[in-house]
Amino acid sequence: GCPHNRSTVVPEGSLALGGIGCHGMALNMDRQNHGITHMGGEGVQWVGTAPFVDDDHRFQNIGDGTFAHSGSLALRQAISAGTNVTFKILYNGTVAMTGGQDAAGAMTVPDLTRALEAEGVTEIVVVADDVKKYPSGSRFAKNSRIEHRDDLDDVQRELRDVSGVSVLVYDQQCAAELRRGRKRGTMETPTTRIMIDEAICEGCGDCGEVSNCASVHPVQTPFGRKTQIHQESCNFDLTCAKGNCPAFISVEIDPDFKPTKAAAAGIPDGDLPADPIVPDSANVLLIGIGGTGVVTVSQIISTAALLDGKQSHGLDQTGLAQKGGSVVSNLRISSESFDASNRVATADALLCFDLLTATSNLDRTAQDTTTAVLSSALVPTGAMVSGRGAERFPELDQFRSVLDATTKASDNVWLDAASVAQKVFASQPAANVLVVGIAYQKGLLPVSGDSIERAIELNGVAVQTNLDSFRLGRRLAAEPELLSTIGDDLVIVEPTAPPLTSTLASVAAGVTGDLDENDPLHDILAWRLPELAEWQDEKYARRYADDVRRVRKAEAALMGDRTDLSQAVARYLFKAMAYKDEYEVARLALKSDVAEKAKARFGPDAKVSYMLHPPTLKNLGKKSKIAFPEAVGRKTFEGLLKTKRLRGTKLDPFGRTEERTIERELIDEYGTLINRLLDGLTEDNYDQAAAIAAMFDSVRGYDTVKLANVASYRADVDAALKSYT
Repeated sequence: GCPHNRSTVVPEGSLALGGIGCHGMALNMDRQNHGITHMGGEGVQWVGTAPFVDDDHRFQNIGDGTFAHSGSLALRQAISAGTNVTFKILYNGTVAMTGGQDAAGAMTVPDLTRALEAEGVTEIVVVADDVKKYPSGSRFAKNSRIEHRDDLDDVQRELRDVSGVSVLVYDQQCAAELRRGRKRGTMETPTTRIMIDEAICEGCGDCGEVSNCASVHPVQTPFGRKTQIHQESCNFDLTCAKGNCPAFISVEIDPDFKPTKAAAAGIPDGDLPADPIVPDSANVLLIGIGGTGVVTVSQIISTAALLDGKQSHGLDQTGLAQKGGSVVSNLRISSESFDASNRVATADALLCFDLLTATSNLDRTAQDTTTAVLSSALVPTGAMVSGRGAERFPELDQFRSVLDATTKASDNVWLDAASVAQKVFASQPAANVLVVGIAYQKGLLPVSGDSIERAIELNGVAVQTNLDSFRLGRRLAAEPELLSTIGDDLVIVEPTAPPLTSTLASVAAGVTGDLDENDPLHDILAWRLPELAEWQDEKYARRYADDVRRVRKAEAALMGDRTDLSQAVARYLFKAMAYKDEYEVARLALKSDVAEKAKARFGPDAKVSYMLHPPTLKNLGKKSKIAFPEAVGRKTFEGLLKTKRLRGTKLDPFGRTEERTIERELIDEYGTLINRLLDGLTEDNYDQAAAIAAMFDSVRGYDTVKLANVASYRADVDAALKSYT
């Protein structure tokens, strides 16, 4: 999907092919045999892959710039061939891949619809983020209509069944250009922010599904994968909050709060170190991801070289996305003129802003040549954000071993630059300039410090923050111990489990027995037993522990100290028993510190609201969430929690819904599953048993999201048990 425009999702049962044209990719779909298709009909011209597939319809994504300069030819061919295809024209007014220029030759949306009608398009639907933004009197095609982007899925399903060529025009400004405009002050920045209470979050991914946003990041907690909003890359369109989940809070930021000044006040005073001896020339490779300022940093260094009177040749490989895609900037700087490729074959200096991207360029480094400055921050991939890929990165040591093996490991500098920049300057983009400061002070860049600072000034964006970040990088290179004075929280520390009451401590000890205290089963129980006691009472927690003990006893008899199965049961029996009904959501909300975190980040006078969709209002037809101010929300939660004793009884006002009924059934079902696994447990099928016990992890979410996941879970378990012997 395109990070500039969220319209690239297609309905289940359809297939989208071709490139994302907003980046200027020319699509010659007939020659490439992968664009459009028509299925059936005597005397109809076959197009592309049509003879080889059984689909009745295809979606084709294409940008407005591409459509203007070449894509319209493909549309005409499709019309001539009588093809069943929907062209999705991603109209954002920007050619992103080559720098954000206006799309030359593109028409206004009303004019475009009339041109499409004249070409013979069957049906045209304009989908927009603001259906009222078109000027009064705008002339649209007679066979066109305008719908809000919230109705995109319905529109796509409708167009999938339209015969002939249809067009969906998705009209929304390029998100990368929107961010750029806000940074430059040419566009207004919204004052509302969204945060997620990780305790309430189920990590189901529905918020990412409805928003298709790359700023909805997975985060690992003692209770599994959850979700958080990456504030630095957020576009503030609030669509993630439409996820079917009560974990969201909205924050109206404190207008008088100045986060940069407040954070920077904690920087220890100190003089800059002496200027280093810099080389006359160097090949510099800058590697990161789009939307974080990699190309900007490359231009700053290049400008500094020109100010020093040196030759600078550059090549930026920005890929197909300004945000989230791989970006590699090549810089070749010399005091002498030279005629050679701008591409760096072997780097003298590697400035790494993203570890994952760096591992794809190992052929451009050498152990005896390349010195690296590496930011160790781990940014989730698109597959991680969507939930379709791995839930977590490999361990940092794995990245380190790979990258140090192809560079001068003893001279390399590793630093979580993003965390430092956020901590000190409340700005993650400043991280890249921090890395430049370290690289300069290490003598890796063939430019002077004064010229780098002048280049930052000439760039004209966040000048003081970037100057301060560059200078801090220089100081960190000379005084590594300075890092500890900035803050201990720059080091990632695993959260510690809460202390157990004497009763629960003895219960946990009865389960783990003689296991080493470092065995993960200890921590799993330490986190979950107190939660179950608060969910209901200690008797409920002991019931949970008894089942885990039974599994551990059978497991130990066969496998000794291996605890894969008991770990899985401990995690997912808890998940089944501690289901998040209205009472539990209230308890978790009152226990949470997310409101305090919001005020610490956005100002002490920031206004926090809980975004909820009460069942009563839902039953009355209210489709969207309501924002409850913090004081009102807490009183509501406190009142609700006082009635917790009604949970599961005939007087429970929430207990008769399909979701609550199924949640109670799942507890018994999981107990039955445990019995089934233990009855047939052997050394040979032990790993299979652990995998089946962990399938309950897929039971995530709330309301319809959870019900759909339960159905899939039950089907998966039934299939797995057929081969369990």
